[in-house]
Amino acid sequence: MKKTELEDERESWNRRYKEGQQPFEPDQFLLNAYDDFIHPMFPKGGSALDIAGGLGRHAIWLAELRWRVTVVDISEVAFKKAQEKAEERGVKIEFLVRDLKTYQPERERYDLVVVFYYLQRELSYDLVSALKPGGLLIYKSYTHEHPEYGQRHPANPQYLLKTNELLHSFPSLRTLYYRESIADGGTAELVAIKAK
Repeated sequence: MKKTELEDERESWNRRYKEGQQPFEPDQFLLNAYDDFIHPMFPKGGSALDIAGGLGRHAIWLAELRWRVTVVDISEVAFKKAQEKAEERGVKIEFLVRDLKTYQPERERYDLVVVFYYLQRELSYDLVSALKPGGLLIYKSYTHEHPEYGQRHPANPQYLLKTNELLHSFPSLRTLYYRESIADGGTAELVAIKAK
């Protein structure tokens, strides 16, 4: 029986999470965005969706700050490790093992959507629709400059943002912050808000 593309992708990510040492501390951009945007708007927390959240490094950190967090990722291995880490830290997260090519989040359910190092262009509409009015999108991913600085992953140009692409990917949202940098190998960062 032939493997499906989904099974291949899931196996690839499961293998990567089994073998590799991924960082567990939250990305510095999330820490900065939390201080500058998230906490001032949601001082008591709220509901958050972490797309392609892997081992849950951002989800668990947000849960420690009293956020109710749902993490979506294709990997069962990541799910198991994230659940173990959440229990160790004394927090609960909802982890959904899903293929993001078919996953559709509930409409207007989340105050915050975070996406780190994942690019699926056709998901943009669903991310916006998942936000409640007044909700925030925090997004960071690799740009086309990433390979120029000796970085290996991702190798496929399909997963690399073009210049200013992230800035223009969510036209219905208001941009609060945008930056492209080569400091950590070519990345773009966005904070945007959905109108109330």
